[in-house]
Amino acid sequence: MEQKRIDRISELTRISRERVLTEEELAERAELRREYIEAVKASLTGQLDNTYVVDEKGNKRPLGKK
Repeated sequence: MEQKRIDRISELTRISRERVLTEEELAERAELRREYIEAVKASLTGQLDNTYVVDEKGNKRPLGKK
């Protein structure tokens, strides 16, 4: 996710502390937050897909899904 979009989430949060957000601003913030969460999930999934567990015999195996 672009830093510009993350900054916009922060800006909308700051504004919400000063006044009530308009319907458009609320919708924009919700969409940006959803995109941010999806980006974090994708990043974490990528990390876990490249994580291996080494057992006591020295065998490497992928972490796997539960």
